[in-house]
Amino acid sequence: MRGRRRAAALLLAAGILAGAGPVAAEVVTRLPTDAKVVALTFDGCEAPNAHASLDRGILAVLQAQKLPFTIFATGLFAETNRDDLARLARSPLVEIENHSYSHPAHMERLPPARQAEQVAKTDRLIAAITGRRPRFFRFPGGHYDAASLAAVEASGHTVVHWTFASGDPGRGLTPEHLAEWVLLKTRPGSILIFHINGRAPATAPALPRILAALRARGYRFVRLDDLLR
Repeated sequence: MRGRRRAAALLLAAGILAGAGPVAAEVVTRLPTDAKVVALTFDGCEAPNAHASLDRGILAVLQAQKLPFTIFATGLFAETNRDDLARLARSPLVEIENHSYSHPAHMERLPPARQAEQVAKTDRLIAAITGRRPRFFRFPGGHYDAASLAAVEASGHTVVHWTFASGDPGRGLTPEHLAEWVLLKTRPGSILIFHINGRAPATAPALPRILAALRARGYRFVRLDDLLR
């Protein structure tokens, strides 16, 4: 029965991608509030033949301050970091969400069935690791088209991107410049994006300054699903 339901979901998504019918769809780029709250999100990206480990420095900051946060994990990243994600998922502060399976740079250019599998395979992996099926999806690189967006929503996910790019994987970026940029751009309801896959060395040292400054401005931190139902 489960196999048939998964197959039906894949066929439904593939049909929508092929133009089976209109579906209202949108990408969430900010929280639906004017209150001084922000959501901390971290991409756990991993592509084939490029193993990536959870950034312990970032994790130490978040856990020391007992902050809620969301990790958007690719399926490959989830496989590499299975035990860590299982432990994190036991905390009520952490949610693990879907960021595709292999992080194709332009997922929307894949055939419909392969796009659907990128979502469904990662759902199954994350559910097996955390005990909860992801409810949010983030397109790799933020690239999508109307058909791929509609198909992801039809599979039961809300697509959540970010309010502005932090640029934290940028080469030569210093923690000081990262903090200045994030603090300049953050507004009430911002969804902040960083990377927790060990390839954004400025993020861990910049986070304490960012968090302290936002708190001083009266901000508090929420999980995505606190405001996105």
